[in-house]
Amino acid sequence: MNGDTPVDQAADLPPGTTPVSSAPRDARAGLPSVDRLMKRPEIAALITAHGRSLVLTVVREVLAASRPQFATPDADPTIDLVEAITAGLQTLMADSLRPVLNLTGTVLHTNLGRAPLPPEALEAITRVASGASNLEFDLATGRRGERDDHVAQWLRRLTGAPAAAVVNNNAAAVVLLLNALALRREVIVSRGELIELGGSFRLPDIMSRAGCRLREVGTTNRTHLRDFAEAIGPQTALIMKVHASNYRIEGFTAEPDERELAALARSHDIPFVIDLGSGTLTDLTRFGLPAEPTPEQALANGADLVTFSGDKLLGGPQAGMLVGRTDLIDRIRRNPLKRAMRCDKLTLAALAAVLRLYGNPERLVERIPALRQLARPAPPIEALAQRVAPVVARWLETRAQVTVASMYSQIGSGSLPLDTLPSFGLRIEPLATKRAAGSALGRLATELRSLPIPVIGRVSDGALWLDLRCLDDEAAFIRLFESAAPS
Repeated sequence: MNGDTPVDQAADLPPGTTPVSSAPRDARAGLPSVDRLMKRPEIAALITAHGRSLVLTVVREVLAASRPQFATPDADPTIDLVEAITAGLQTLMADSLRPVLNLTGTVLHTNLGRAPLPPEALEAITRVASGASNLEFDLATGRRGERDDHVAQWLRRLTGAPAAAVVNNNAAAVVLLLNALALRREVIVSRGELIELGGSFRLPDIMSRAGCRLREVGTTNRTHLRDFAEAIGPQTALIMKVHASNYRIEGFTAEPDERELAALARSHDIPFVIDLGSGTLTDLTRFGLPAEPTPEQALANGADLVTFSGDKLLGGPQAGMLVGRTDLIDRIRRNPLKRAMRCDKLTLAALAAVLRLYGNPERLVERIPALRQLARPAPPIEALAQRVAPVVARWLETRAQVTVASMYSQIGSGSLPLDTLPSFGLRIEPLATKRAAGSALGRLATELRSLPIPVIGRVSDGALWLDLRCLDDEAAFIRLFESAAPS
């Protein structure tokens, strides 16, 4: 015969030996078919819960990812695949946006959602979310209405402004006013106020995108009234002052008074605009907090237009408010970009509810969660730390040492950046060698983030710190650790 055949090869092997093919095994050989998996009772239950189309997609994805793992002759991966499919569906259907416990020490934490809403705002959202509402419908006349009117009356009342508008955040408010009032013209700003906020929000870049030209005057630390006066020309659209909400320049400094800038702008018939950044509608010093300028003060100092945020010191939802002269607000409302930046009905409902609470300033700390957390004195926080420390220590067992420690909270979100608030919390230090301490600390932080309600602290100086200033529900915190098994 010309060449060996498989039979010939088998005849040459010792008795009891199975021939091995030199051809590579198909990676699909060890896997069940899609049809076989879809007929399993466990998968049938998933189909009932999530629908055949979605389950089929996940089955195919899991099979494709599992081919290298199960491309062996004796593999029977069906059970593992069912578990993987179930886990994949659970992950896919789980909420990505979840509640967490903000124990970082930063009260208005941008990454963690800034200000918590009061119950009145949550109830207002629920009332309008489930059906139709008079969002842009005037119930008195039966005609089309203006959505901003749901909050404008309270903004006028609380700031003393003759007119008001609202958009989806303060950055949008700044872009909108610049585009509406200064398109292809110059805006004069002090060099010391050319801020950059989180996420690379740079004022010069925003001005460029809004279609106006920046005219910076003065120096980083000193700008005088004459600098503004000398910069005014035929192309000047407005003078803008930007509140240094996320930094502070100290030492040899100078800046013109707001009243002086307002008078200069009036003498040249150009608007004077103030961007307050955070902004607050009440005097924070009454609650033992550092002073922060209010829109009412800015308008009283001569500003023609003021912008500020809704989800920072105000304690409401994300929004950007514009208050000031009626003619300027009207121009802004007519700008085509206003529609792209408008608020939805849920934001307006929540914001209106929060603004109504400001009608009773004596109860603000009681009713606005953000203000309550900021105004919380240190002694009650220390007492809270003493009560919950043993619970956390038991959960950690012998992996870390838990001590009650004094610390300082910060307001956050660019509000009063250098002012801190005395606070207390837990200092968690891993019981590990110096070499292993770093990785042990990382594991502890990961474990806390993996709890049913993730706990977010901060890592510093070789320890994990849990600032308890923002912990409102002590009982739920204790239950969280008592019911969770250590990892």
